[in-house]
Amino acid sequence: MTHKTNEKVDCNLFHSAEFSTGIIEWLRGKGAILIVTHDHPDPDALAASFALQHLILVKTGQLATIAFGGGIGRRENLVMVEQLEIKSKAIGELDLDTFNAVCMVDTQPETGNNSYPAERRIDLVIDHHEIREQTQACRWIDVRPEYGASATILFEYLQAQDVKIATKLATILFYAIKSETEDLGRDWNKSDRGAYMKLMPLCNNRILHEITRPKSSPIYFKYFETGLRNAKIYGNALVFNLYIIDHQEIVAEIADFLMRVEGIEIVLGLGCYREEGVLSMRTSHHETHAGILMQKIIKGLGTGGGHSMTAGGQIRHLEAVRGSLGAMEYELTGRLLAALEREHTEPKPLVER
Repeated sequence: MTHKTNEKVDCNLFHSAEFSTGIIEWLRGKGAILIVTHDHPDPDALAASFALQHLILVKTGQLATIAFGGGIGRRENLVMVEQLEIKSKAIGELDLDTFNAVCMVDTQPETGNNSYPAERRIDLVIDHHEIREQTQACRWIDVRPEYGASATILFEYLQAQDVKIATKLATILFYAIKSETEDLGRDWNKSDRGAYMKLMPLCNNRILHEITRPKSSPIYFKYFETGLRNAKIYGNALVFNLYIIDHQEIVAEIADFLMRVEGIEIVLGLGCYREEGVLSMRTSHHETHAGILMQKIIKGLGTGGGHSMTAGGQIRHLEAVRGSLGAMEYELTGRLLAALEREHTEPKPLVER
């Protein structure tokens, strides 16, 4: 029997209670359980995975394994993992045949942003992005694109199952919602706001301060210099290229930063991590819908998607697809401007040289 939920309505504890009770009973006695999230996980992916692991442990006595591909590069995320003791494994080091149940959190099958083999079975998907066709084949599905964070969905499960949310777990969930929605400034609904307000007084403020203001190496600031130097303005759109990067999250971080430029409503960023193209998009208006725009410009080159104001994309084997990073930037810029129904004119540099 397949149990699915993809209703674009305000979620409530009744629904979360029904669904979470179902998955708990199904997982009970399964033994080895795997929780997979997307590669190079952000706070939302880490928090939702940790919360699901905690829920399963409390309700069934089974300790699930959290795994993902890639690494964690952004300083805020590293501090969060260290301070809050989030344990995980590299998916490539696991014998996947040993797991009797596989859960996927904050990602979906065959999206291109996770390292779980496409031919393998996935039993449970919990996500807040638009549902993918491949997800429909899974046994348990809770996909809520109207939510700002997967962490909010897991918070509702914990509440519905009357699981105590201690300080560490509260801090993880709160920071996930805070970072994913930019303090309820983008892509949030009233469920996100409710979770945010309920978790806030339970947090460890010292750890939150350390997470949000981490010390960074000089190379971190070098990326900002590169982004500013290479940023090109096309009307209300800005495109930047970081070229070679040592962690994927830096593209999204600089995209967020450049959204502060006066007159800019759309930002598209590009970088290359281990021969893989990394794209990030930000918009200031829901109507533009960054996720749909990203899918248009990356079609035939890679995979991508997202929400109304934030989106990401990946181009596997970048050099083999279109040659140099400069050529890829030119093509993606042309596709962006075409999608916006504008001519590919000579850009204006953000910083005059």
